[in-house]
Amino acid sequence: MSLREIRQALRRVGNARDAKIFQSFFKTGPGEYGEGDVFIGVRVPKIRALVRAAGDVPLVTVRALLRSRIHEERLFALLVLVRAVQRGDEAARGRIYRLYLASTRHINNWDLVDSSAEHIVGGWLEGRSRAPLRPLARSRSLWERRIAMLATFHFIKQGDPADALAIAALLLDDEHDLIHKAVGWMLREVGKRCSVAALESFLRKHHARMPRTMLRYAIEHFPEAKRRRYLAGTA
Repeated sequence: MSLREIRQALRRVGNARDAKIFQSFFKTGPGEYGEGDVFIGVRVPKIRALVRAAGDVPLVTVRALLRSRIHEERLFALLVLVRAVQRGDEAARGRIYRLYLASTRHINNWDLVDSSAEHIVGGWLEGRSRAPLRPLARSRSLWERRIAMLATFHFIKQGDPADALAIAALLLDDEHDLIHKAVGWMLREVGKRCSVAALESFLRKHHARMPRTMLRYAIEHFPEAKRRRYLAGTA
């Protein structure tokens, strides 16, 4: 599918009512985290179906879609990259990783990050130095910080919590609610998929300093009595 065909296909399945809902849900108003983002009302299952139908999309087309002001076009591009990185050889995965990090200013809402970072960034860094995650975690960009945290989901799923815990520690004092949620979510996954002991060791050291939302997410699967102790600061 050409760039024009992809854009036409997305618009054919768009819905004005859904677009209005998405504009509100993804906080696109003045001063909000998604300020200025534009939706045409395409739901994710329909975008995924179009990605499958599109087949191999050239990187030049992906770059154009990533720069689009239309949210669903950027999501389409990222899902194409995720599909390509799962099917490609090392050279292709490297190109996709580099394109991704060069495009982070366009990966600028939480769904865009969450659908792509673990596969593209985490997947590429498996078996390599995780050092690139540190500058992302320290970035002034909210979305680069979230990319750093969500990339560690790939390692968590491999049973390795070390990088998730290290990035979580770097983000403890972050002021943004979307980072609090991302860190808490990944900590919860550490306990669920890797080691409850590793999660509790982190919590014993940091729970008093953690933002409330981050802590609530992290301990969501704990027994009620234990959750109350952490929330009360008596764990």
